[in-house]
Amino acid sequence: MQLVVARVGRAHGIEGEVTVEVRTDEPELRLAPGSVLATEPASAGPLTIETGRVHSGRLLLRFAGVTDRTGAEALRNVLLIAEVDLEDVPEDPQEFYDHQLIDLDVVTVDGTLVGRIAEISHLPYQDLLIVRRPDGGEVMVPFVAEIVPEIDLTEQRAIIDPPPGLLDDGAAEVARSGDDA
Repeated sequence: MQLVVARVGRAHGIEGEVTVEVRTDEPELRLAPGSVLATEPASAGPLTIETGRVHSGRLLLRFAGVTDRTGAEALRNVLLIAEVDLEDVPEDPQEFYDHQLIDLDVVTVDGTLVGRIAEISHLPYQDLLIVRRPDGGEVMVPFVAEIVPEIDLTEQRAIIDPPPGLLDDGAAEVARSGDDA
């Protein structure tokens, strides 16, 4: 299975380095020198990581054959994709690959069905579970332990303890109508 592990950012310096937005919990494994990664768009790759280093809290990579700023800028916004065995699981039992979470049923701690995980949104500040409800609507659930206390892969479900208002369809409408008063 192919997983997006990073997105190329802007060029850094004049010798072909780029910043990357890491999208994996295992950058030391997936983004190590010598790793060959597929790309999206496919025409940009495959890319072989030549060097990697952290500078001011950001990961910088240099790819084989990219030797100047122009080449680095040409890679901006390219997605880096690693091939991962479906049987592989992260070492930390509290970490999950996206493919493990997609299609899990989502239920509240009291057993009420909320819906099914349709996708995972990886934002810079927070991962979100995008849950498709039985009525066709969607709800975004922050993927944090306080709200998602349990992922049960055996039972194929995610158990959530939503704060007040998270699942209320009319909550935003009520808040807007209250502003007019």
